[in-house]
Amino acid sequence: MERLANRILLTTGWRRAFLAVLAGAVTVLAQAPFHLFFVCFLTFPLLVWLLDGAVARPSRSLVASAWPAFSTGWWFGFGYFAAGMWWIGNALFVEAEALAWLWPFAVTLIPAVLAMFYGLAAVFARMLWSDGIGRIFALAFGFGLAEWLRSYAFTGFPWNAIGYAAMPVPELMQSASVVGLYGMNALAVLAFALPACIARTRLRAGLSMGLIALQLGGHATFGYWRLHHAPEADTDAVVVRVVQPAIDQSEKWDRARRSEIFDMLTALSEKPNGSDTRPALVVWPETSVPYVLTEAPGAVAAIAEMLGEGQILLAGAVRAGERTEGGEPTWYNSILAVNDEGVIIDAADKKHLVPFGEYLPFREIAERFGLRKIADADRGYSPASLRRTMSLPGGVVVLPSVCYEAIFPYAVASEGEPPTLIVNVTNDAWYGDTPGPYQHLHQARIRAVENGLPMVRAANNGLSAVFDAHGRQLGALGYDVRGAFEAPVASPLEMTLYRTHGWQIVSGIFSLFAAIAALARIVGAGLRSRATRKMTRFV
Repeated sequence: MERLANRILLTTGWRRAFLAVLAGAVTVLAQAPFHLFFVCFLTFPLLVWLLDGAVARPSRSLVASAWPAFSTGWWFGFGYFAAGMWWIGNALFVEAEALAWLWPFAVTLIPAVLAMFYGLAAVFARMLWSDGIGRIFALAFGFGLAEWLRSYAFTGFPWNAIGYAAMPVPELMQSASVVGLYGMNALAVLAFALPACIARTRLRAGLSMGLIALQLGGHATFGYWRLHHAPEADTDAVVVRVVQPAIDQSEKWDRARRSEIFDMLTALSEKPNGSDTRPALVVWPETSVPYVLTEAPGAVAAIAEMLGEGQILLAGAVRAGERTEGGEPTWYNSILAVNDEGVIIDAADKKHLVPFGEYLPFREIAERFGLRKIADADRGYSPASLRRTMSLPGGVVVLPSVCYEAIFPYAVASEGEPPTLIVNVTNDAWYGDTPGPYQHLHQARIRAVENGLPMVRAANNGLSAVFDAHGRQLGALGYDVRGAFEAPVASPLEMTLYRTHGWQIVSGIFSLFAAIAALARIVGAGLRSRATRKMTRFV
């Protein structure tokens, strides 16, 4: 093992870059839909050994001294994001005539930009690097901080954060209720990278194996204990019907098919469930309504006729807001609540829009340079001014989440009553039957565990599901399945530690790891200095 570590450490040039890219690409197998988390115990030690050799030549330039570590982390990140997000280019083929030419840029530039965060992770780690186990804490701190930055910088995009790899099943998701995704990012990297120390002395090997056993044992034990003590199913729980129309994205906005699509939605919503009771809530996916409801009284009347007494429809729809000074309406990607009388009783607008998907940054610049095909891709949505809960009859308080808002751990309501349920509406039909929709579902699932809230997720074409507050699946529909299912909405938990003290817990983990790494570096430097002085006296 030590011989292998030394060979990797001494690798240079394209071979070093290739090993880093390969390690990153293989690491993606730990994410959904594969969940082969054990590969990380191979790839992260390889990254540690590569960083052991990422030493700059003596230079006064800060950039030059950081470059070997940054480039190593960047190549690892590029392999990880290119292999894990190649499917994002599928969305461009839905409007192929206008956007297909962007495919090579989408599948390379997006991974290249995201890889910069892993380059920074390596730089943060090398600043606290040492020879022993302290460097593992340095790497965990670096990745934890970089993943946190990735959630905020440039509007944020924490897709496939490393921490998800350590949470493949409900028994291994429960730690998120204490440390959240941000804490799991650092803790996961610590566990995954510790085998790198096996290549050194027996003492370090024993210590690293002990720490791995302690982490994994505690992680699994806490999960089994928490699920074992979870409350029994609530027999009086609200029942929800989730509708998945499975409409091809190329047909979704076809005006000639609007009536057919709308009739399909209402038919799936009315489908008998074999009992005398009807679900209290019916949920339709993101932008599923093919009309602007405030301008389509016939559609509203049809919804009222579809709904039984006391039923509420939560529908993803485009909402027209106030008009601009030029007289143009403001458009919002929203969730509308419609009662059995056909009255829109509440609405929540999406706050965190998808750049280049729902709005176009720098549109004026694109038009100025004649890039009209790019400028025309601007769908013109406006963000909500704040995120708030939706209070429905029967004491149900919904925390709305539209599309990829579900991947942000901090996307909580700033106004309204405390939520009892997360409702996530989405449309993953853009990406086809690729890993993308499965990754999206898994990330949304962790939000339920973090917040101690059940989640209802309605997707246009997969994957729709209902989870309880512990992340256990209560019902689901697979990809490309047209249909509807019913499931009970489990009761929310009173509160989780992460929801009440998340920032303090995460900052405590980061501070502890940084302190351990810094102390190891100082002690290591002192020992080397003492050895050098002894050697000098001997000579």
